[in-house]
Amino acid sequence: MSSKRVLIVEDESDIREILIYNLRREGFIAEGYASGREGLEAIKRLKPDLVILDLMLPELDGLTVCQQVRADPSVHSTPIIIVSAKEEESDIILGLGLGADDYMTKPFSPRELIARVKAVLRRGQAVSDGPQNDRITIGELVIDVERHEVTVGDESIPLTATEFKLLHQLASFPGRAFSREQLLNRALGEGVVVVDRNIDVHIRAVRKKLGSLADSIETVRGIGYRFADPRSDRSS
Repeated sequence: MSSKRVLIVEDESDIREILIYNLRREGFIAEGYASGREGLEAIKRLKPDLVILDLMLPELDGLTVCQQVRADPSVHSTPIIIVSAKEEESDIILGLGLGADDYMTKPFSPRELIARVKAVLRRGQAVSDGPQNDRITIGELVIDVERHEVTVGDESIPLTATEFKLLHQLASFPGRAFSREQLLNRALGEGVVVVDRNIDVHIRAVRKKLGSLADSIETVRGIGYRFADPRSDRSS
């Protein structure tokens, strides 16, 4: 994790400086920005390994920053952790639905945030806990692990690190049902406390991006999710 660049976009100077201090102590290259506009410009210029993003920001709010990052091909896969005093379920679902990899509500301990940062960065490095296939092809769907790229036919599908890890985990075992807890542990890492609904929001986002292949990810009532086994008759 050393030498990974993390940008903190947070207008509260005390929180920003505490996070910078703790991240640097863990070996990260950490920089802070006080407004959404400054943060967005820095993200595009520096192309960091991860962004910690507050929602209530001057000039550009955090949701707008998140949207613009995801819409920019040069930085669209940058992991984003949203931190906010907004703790309503609708706010969390909105933040994750716009492409954030994680959502933390204030107040939180720096130790917890560091754990989340490390967990999110691990997702983008190597896909573990499954067959180490560099390339998975199921019909029109191709998952290229080395290039961290997903395509459906000739169309490239932009996924966040978390979405990629979830899709890879499911597609590695067609027909096998995974509980939400299993997916949380395999995609986010054990020991990271995240509510189950985060997985539902991420799965919903993956389905939407897969378009015509959305139904390949099936809901298993009372359990969780599975990737449809192409060898089975899905109409039965």
